[in-house]
Order: sequence, then C-alpha cells, then structure tokens
Amino acid sequence: MRNLLIVLSGPSGVGKGTIVGELKKRGNYSLSVSCTTRAPRECEKDGEAYFFITREKFEEMLKNGGFLEYSEHFGNYYGTPAAFVKEKLKYGDVLLEIDVDGALQVKRSYPSALLIMIAPPSEEELIKRLKGRGSEEEDKIRERLKRASYELSKKEEYDYTVINDDLGEAVGRVERIIKDRKEKGI
Repeated sequence: MRNLLIVLSGPSGVGKGTIVGELKKRGNYSLSVSCTTRAPRECEKDGEAYFFITREKFEEMLKNGGFLEYSEHFGNYYGTPAAFVKEKLKYGDVLLEIDVDGALQVKRSYPSALLIMIAPPSEEELIKRLKGRGSEEEDKIRERLKRASYELSKKEEYDYTVINDDLGEAVGRVERIIKDRKEKGI
C-alpha cells in the first residue's frame, strides 16, 4: 500500500485541529509543516509550526514549482513545500490541515491527494462553538461565518465530507475513509 497525502479542511471552529491531533495519536501520520515569510512569534521554533524563510527564498521556490499550494495574506506568503511532503510520504501518510483554496491547489498539483471536508452539524452549532471559544468579538464571528459559507460551498469538490457532530465518530469516519482508500490503492 502506498502512503497517502490526506488534506483536511473546513471552517474555523469545526474541529479540524482536534481531529488531526487524534489521528496523529492513533496512526503513523506526519503533519506537514508550511513555509512562511512572516517573522516567527516568540514561542515558535523553525521547523515546528512553520519553516521561516525570506520572501526572496519563497519566491525562488515558487518560481521553481516548490510548493503544492500557496497563498499570500497580510503581505506574507504561506505555502506547503512539495519536497518536504514528498520526503515525509516515503515513511507514512501525511496530513495537511489547510483552507479550501489551498486544498484545491493541492488536488491540481497532486491529483492522488485525498481531500476530506470537516463540516459542522449545523450553522447553529458552528456559531455556538465559535462563541464558546470566548476569544472573538461578534464582528469576527460574522466574518468567520461568511468564510464558512464559502468553504462549505466547495465541499462537492472534495472526495468526502465528514460531519463533526461527535468527535469520536468523526475521527473514526476519517480513519475508515483513509483505510478504504489505502485498501483500494486509488
């Protein structure tokens, strides 16, 4: 069985990070590390959350096809380094937790990638989760809900959609999807 590149996406507050954490505890998964041109925060170490590189280096890599996907936000580049992912795929499955635009770029550059959309059981539940974080003002929650609507509109372009109503069931469903894909050798 060949190793898989598994892309998980979904709206903020849907539980992607929690699902990724559970998958890593249960299986031989590597989590891809993205490159960015932004400065590291005080607690961040190069090679853990991100590879921190110069804008010039990023643009050189971009010109040479060095990213599976990339985007620019607030004047900084972010991207998934192709060589890093390919190296990790030699030893096991690789998880990418990225937004829908990045996921669709990955699918174009790496067609065998498995795309899984993590969705909330309802808009009401998503609102409850976002408010439950207690970290954002109402206007930010409205922005996130608008973005969630856009992201969920892309779910037909994904291989699967998993509703995260119950964490254990959602993780189990993702594991079954991965196992099924590996067994079929698609």
